[in-house]
Amino acid sequence: MGLTPPLTCGNSPPCRERHLLATADSLHSLLTQSRCALGVFVPAGLHPPHVERLHLDQIARAGASLFEVGLAHHDAGLDGPVIQAAYRRALRRGNLLDHTLRTVEHAAGLRPTVVMTYWEPVSRHGPEHLARLFAVAGAVGVMVVDLPDHQAARWQAAARDAGLHAPRLVPRHSAGTDLARVAAGASGWLYAPASTAPTGYSGPLDIPALADFTEHLRAASPLPVVSGVGISTPALAARVAPLVDAVVIGTPFVRALTADPDQAPALTAAFAQALTPNTFTETRA
Repeated sequence: MGLTPPLTCGNSPPCRERHLLATADSLHSLLTQSRCALGVFVPAGLHPPHVERLHLDQIARAGASLFEVGLAHHDAGLDGPVIQAAYRRALRRGNLLDHTLRTVEHAAGLRPTVVMTYWEPVSRHGPEHLARLFAVAGAVGVMVVDLPDHQAARWQAAARDAGLHAPRLVPRHSAGTDLARVAAGASGWLYAPASTAPTGYSGPLDIPALADFTEHLRAASPLPVVSGVGISTPALAARVAPLVDAVVIGTPFVRALTADPDQAPALTAAFAQALTPNTFTETRA
């Protein structure tokens, strides 16, 4: 069964312009508020759609201010075993793209929603086509975590034409002209991994090194800075929060959604509470 688009204005230039303005406003407002925002990563297809919608509702009510929806991929090289296992489970369910679009549609009705994906599915479905589908579903952006340098211009143009932001994950070793080039092509935010390990890392974080890296990102671009990867506990989230505009938590939530979904709302609340003391006297530019 094909996807029935939730929006009706199509892909005309006026529609794209209205969508871009709406998404830009919602994302900019979220990431420039005084409090560090909490993003929650949810892999689409982990559960049947009606169950997944219930989980999204509960997580939003418990304190998530942003959703990152993962499009499952069979070769998720930047992810650790928990998220890879969730992706394999989603792939076995079939109808993955349709399911992901429905997940995005529901999530976007609750909170600003960004899709996380790898380049292979983008290339397979067609960058322009996939960008339009996610825009119609209500996403504010799509972050391609392993975007090849030689495809960056095409993807950024496809996202822009669809009215989507194109956040970029910036590897921790990036510096100088490499950092400037990645930052110049991004929109929405720059993603600063808190750890150089794959997702699911649960060891200590080098907070001074992360602080230095986020300073370099802010010097290179006016975009908000978001962090994730290795922020495994509320205590670590509290330490990272003063450095960034949002933290996105993945593996702890995926583990809970896989093993005991009833834990997810309490986990959300714990991370949200950890970010509460980290406020500033002025709204961040």
